[in-house]
Amino acid sequence: MHTILLCGGSGQRLWPLSGRIRSKMYLELLPAPGGGKESMIGRVSRQLEQTGLGETALFVTHRDQLALTRRYTRDRYPVIGEPEKRGTFTAAALGALYLYSSGKAKPEDILCVAPADMFADDGFFRLFHQFTDILSSSQADLALLGTRPAYPSDQYGYIVPGKGGPEAYAPVVAFEEKPDIARAQQLLKDQALWNCGVFAFPLSMMLAKLEQMGLPLEPAPLIDQYPGLPVRSFDKEVAERCHRAVVLPHEGEWRDLGSWSTLSSELSEPVTGAGGIWGASRDSHIVNQLDIPLHVIGVPGIIAVGSPEGILVADKGEANAIKDIQQAGSDMTRYGESDWGSYTVIDRTVSGTQVVVTMKLSLLPGQRFTESPSLPARKSWIILSGQGEYLREGTAEAARTGDIFTMARGELHGLKAYTALSLLEIRICDHEDELRLPT
Repeated sequence: MHTILLCGGSGQRLWPLSGRIRSKMYLELLPAPGGGKESMIGRVSRQLEQTGLGETALFVTHRDQLALTRRYTRDRYPVIGEPEKRGTFTAAALGALYLYSSGKAKPEDILCVAPADMFADDGFFRLFHQFTDILSSSQADLALLGTRPAYPSDQYGYIVPGKGGPEAYAPVVAFEEKPDIARAQQLLKDQALWNCGVFAFPLSMMLAKLEQMGLPLEPAPLIDQYPGLPVRSFDKEVAERCHRAVVLPHEGEWRDLGSWSTLSSELSEPVTGAGGIWGASRDSHIVNQLDIPLHVIGVPGIIAVGSPEGILVADKGEANAIKDIQQAGSDMTRYGESDWGSYTVIDRTVSGTQVVVTMKLSLLPGQRFTESPSLPARKSWIILSGQGEYLREGTAEAARTGDIFTMARGELHGLKAYTALSLLEIRICDHEDELRLPT
């Protein structure tokens, strides 16, 4: 069996920490075994290894997050990139075609498609190993994983199971997507399960589906068609149209940490970063990535978040409204991460026909910017801390704290970090030129 992990949305409900460049799965906020913090994708990556799923795992993400995914999974798994976001069905199809065309999977092999930002116990992942036998014994075309609802929710999809026999699985009667609370209460009485977004099926089924839709059976031609493809979800395109589907219930831990209300419940302490909580502020949390302190005094049940992208202070029950607010706001990115480290935009000043951008860059030990032509006009680097090597037009010199380097238009340059390296970058660009941020 092959497991395809989908790295999907931008996590707008977790703004200002997540967004277009860094989605929620890369936030290192969860308690890690042995101390410290880990991200959702780091946790899943670790669990894949612990439950024997790592050797055949594949991650599918957007091209903008290829380097970031490799960094947070520590290069343990192959990662492929989509040129556009076209929904879970299209991402699953691309992953399936990659495995098929590379010879890693045969048509009779079972594929398991799952979100990469799951928060579940190890037992959840061990259930994946049952899919091959379940599909064989049930003669179903599709197997799903559902979990017992902890409460009636209008934020999750539901799987309605039929009456099963002595087997652990049951036939699927119907799907319901995010019902209202009254309907959710009835679904709980009917023993419905939350849909975890985990689907298992033979590779041959996906190949037949793509052929039926007139889509190519090779990754490269499918990628060429991406700009014209509609957004398709696996639920609607496959699961809800499948007449022979079964569901395996999970009785343990599973949660969607897609909101500040659910994510804050998993934090190991009420304050992350600079600041403090004082007075009658029960069930309030602070997550602060800024260098300035953030304090909450006498306000219960709120989430206060600070990052280079902005500041959010909200009642936890109302915090999801930030998604609609962000869709109507600016999409200027002030913070981003890549395999080499991170950057923060400190200032952007328009002066006549030119734009001056000041950024703080942080390079991880052993990482480098490859030599590349300078952006339009010119830029300077000021080394704030650390040691490395500055490259210009094929020659190298030491880069140490306090050193300043200036690059002219079109000049080849690069930087390699021996230790963790922090620097300021000041760019001067023509106003009509697009400002390309580091990737």
